[in-house]
Amino acid sequence: MLIRNTQLNGRAVDLHIAGGRIVQIGANLAVADAPVWDARGAQVLPGLHDHHLHLRALAAARASLRCGPPQVRTADQLAAAIQKAARAAPGAWLRGIGYHESVAGELTRAQLDAWLPNQPLRIQHRSGRLWIFNSAAIAELKPETTAPLDARSGRLLDADDWLRARMASQLPDLSAISRALAAHGITGVTDTTHHNGLAALRGFAEARARGELLQHVRVMGNAELDTAADLPLAQRGEHKFHLHDHDLPDFEALVAAIARSHAHDRGVAFHAVTRGELVFALAALTQAGARAQDRIEHAAIVPPELLEQIAALGVTVVTQPHFIAERGDDYLRDVDADDQPWLYRLQSLIDAGVPLALSSDAPFGQADPWAGMRAAVQRKTPAGQVIGAAEALDRARALAGYLSPLEAPGARARQVEIGARADLCFVEPLEGAQPQVVRTLIEGAVAFRAR
Repeated sequence: MLIRNTQLNGRAVDLHIAGGRIVQIGANLAVADAPVWDARGAQVLPGLHDHHLHLRALAAARASLRCGPPQVRTADQLAAAIQKAARAAPGAWLRGIGYHESVAGELTRAQLDAWLPNQPLRIQHRSGRLWIFNSAAIAELKPETTAPLDARSGRLLDADDWLRARMASQLPDLSAISRALAAHGITGVTDTTHHNGLAALRGFAEARARGELLQHVRVMGNAELDTAADLPLAQRGEHKFHLHDHDLPDFEALVAAIARSHAHDRGVAFHAVTRGELVFALAALTQAGARAQDRIEHAAIVPPELLEQIAALGVTVVTQPHFIAERGDDYLRDVDADDQPWLYRLQSLIDAGVPLALSSDAPFGQADPWAGMRAAVQRKTPAGQVIGAAEALDRARALAGYLSPLEAPGARARQVEIGARADLCFVEPLEGAQPQVVRTLIEGAVAFRAR
């Protein structure tokens, strides 16, 4: 393939791509018998990497009912949305996502029954940890008395494994979300789902082999992957520990698990959205001995003393500044005033020498990296309030948050250069408020085209 008239580092060049790699860069290249695409001055960038998302959950979310802000803000709106969805699919299971207490308080089985008594309904809290079921859904699940589902309240907390086994659902197809990610210029992703095992690693590789998943993929997961090797079409990722303040694991057992993963040359990653979770994660890493490939996911609240500890340990932070743009007003209302200055820190982490990468946490956040960059620069809530102005990044650094390798988030940004894999996105105008991706290539193959 010969790509003419693209902008690279401020100059107009042609790119010659063969065998999935960039083989020539220059002006007025002559390549016999190669298909030609005129980029018309679009800027060429390395393809973007989303370093933290959940592919299967994102695919399922596309067929789910939105139950929280910004689409739904009141109880009446939620009731109307549920009833409309029920009329469109009579008798079918309804799956809602994105619920927040600001809509209708703490949801229960009784409340869902009042809105939809005769059709199975389950709604997921936007944290991803909690499901609420109505009576029709509970009747179909037939939970045993020892089940983690509280039949009285209809609430199921941190028990997705039980739910998957109970529903025996088919894995959702990834084709639509993969194409949507490509339309944003995304050529690589890290699936950070903590319960991924060997079957998930192989499943993602198989999805790539059959063209269902276009992006390169790194797969975090549980201890089962400690002894696994990278597959040709899927990288083995870090051992993911999904911490929760109310149910922290045994400390010594956690330290031992970290050591086992490290012994297999595997990094670890910690979900840490509260101060307490971050304290616990850093203590465990200190005890086990941190390595450069270890990660803190989210790092939603990082007070100065913990920032210093992160820097001293040499671990990476992978965070999501777009949550300020999506949920910032809720944070100003719900997060302790003492912690608000430390929300989703960016520039201070860089200044301290902490490797920093950006990501979406989709479907729990918007899977649009350009929105993430905008949030990193502006740090504005939906109402226009600025949270942590000193943490704002400039545009170049925000873009760089999506350009590091999947296996080394926060490392040097990948470059458009001879010999590099032809994972590319073409954007116009890059300096605009909303850049438009016009084409995405993955190993030289067109994954998305707007023209």
